[in-house]
Amino acid sequence: MAEPDASTMDKIARLKEILALDPRNSFARYGIAMELASRGEIAAALAEFDTLLTNDPDYTAGYFMSAQTLEGAGRKNEAIERLKAGIGCAARRGNSHALSEMQAMLDELER
Repeated sequence: MAEPDASTMDKIARLKEILALDPRNSFARYGIAMELASRGEIAAALAEFDTLLTNDPDYTAGYFMSAQTLEGAGRKNEAIERLKAGIGCAARRGNSHALSEMQAMLDELER
């Protein structure tokens, strides 16, 4: 795993500053999860995704990106469950684009 560059660290630090002021800020938490995933810090990224979805179960993108992270980590069954939850969220929210993306990924994983 490569060392994170300064700009990545600065981005995470800035997002953590936002969370310090507002621990339930979904955008900041999602950003941290995505940065951690991109650095290969899978366990930490998944912990952030889990917190995000616990605090904000309607944050549709969190389901899809955490499912991709799970699948990339070889955790196919967990990815499938996360996608199913995300599809339910997208349907509730009327987000047909996210629903179709997650359904396509689910179909692929269930083959």
